[in-house]
Amino acid sequence: MSLERSDRPLCEAYDLAMLDLDGVVYIGADAVPGAPAHVERARSAGMRVAFITNNALRPPEAVAEHLRDLGIGAQADDVVTSAQAASRLLADRLDEGAPVAVLGGEGLLEAVAAAGLAPVGVTENADALVTGYGPDVRWRDIMRAAVRVREGLWWVATNSDLTIPTAFGVAPGHGVLVETVQRFSGVDAVVAGKPSRPLLDETVRRVGGDRPLMVGDRLDTDIEGAVNAGIDSLLVLTGVTGLDELVAASPAERPTYLSADLAGLWSPHPEVEVDGDTASAGGWTAACTDGRLRLEGVGDADDWWRAVAAAAWAYADRTGQHVATDGVEPPR
Repeated sequence: MSLERSDRPLCEAYDLAMLDLDGVVYIGADAVPGAPAHVERARSAGMRVAFITNNALRPPEAVAEHLRDLGIGAQADDVVTSAQAASRLLADRLDEGAPVAVLGGEGLLEAVAAAGLAPVGVTENADALVTGYGPDVRWRDIMRAAVRVREGLWWVATNSDLTIPTAFGVAPGHGVLVETVQRFSGVDAVVAGKPSRPLLDETVRRVGGDRPLMVGDRLDTDIEGAVNAGIDSLLVLTGVTGLDELVAASPAERPTYLSADLAGLWSPHPEVEVDGDTASAGGWTAACTDGRLRLEGVGDADDWWRAVAAAAWAYADRTGQHVATDGVEPPR
């Protein structure tokens, strides 16, 4: 599997861009350079834009307000969270008004209530349990929830992210709680967030679009989620994915398209020519020789990355090994 070609700008070839937030639209409190203009340009071409997140803590309006503060036009209806996707899973199975034990934050409580269900505490009678990230979740409530899952209570988790970015560094995410409860109970949660597909399905249902495109910076959530949902994807390099992560991408983590940032939404994507373990894009040629990655040529930074990805993936598929990148410096 290699990168695909699009003769038309992606904002014309697809009618919905599902944008991951952290690492794509913003990094912490600041917008990714150029992101507001890129989003507006895609919209002006007629593309719908949805902002999606695995983070279940903040309600959609709070996320939209943050985006507006960064100069990005957004309303609550443009935001779809894993809490909403989890609540959809619950509502599709339970009766209206059914009690659901909620272990999480404000965004999850709000989403469960908005889905027509009754959020209750983990010690109260309930037809299901839903869990999500919440900085104030107490260990005693985790213990009660875990016991109830082991006893047979149906369990939906908003996401399984092992880490979460914070002001004081990368910290344990909701996935750590999910793993704890799963190990204790022997029960696997039904997961709503990426890389599972319910969040992407819920986004299409809420925002609309016949030709959706997932746009993300993480291979193991954003891109794998698109693969699981059977939709195309654009990987941007403004977040956590660097050279080592890109060349090691498994087939389930490989994007349809690749660009340095969201400018990739309004540009065509040229064909990448692959011949054995060598790939060429634009003025760049990448070759995997004696297990090492080598580059020749000059040209656009996006084409550098495309040639590297295609050559490295061809080498990995042929040999079952990842090419060494020692001494290779990505373009700035």
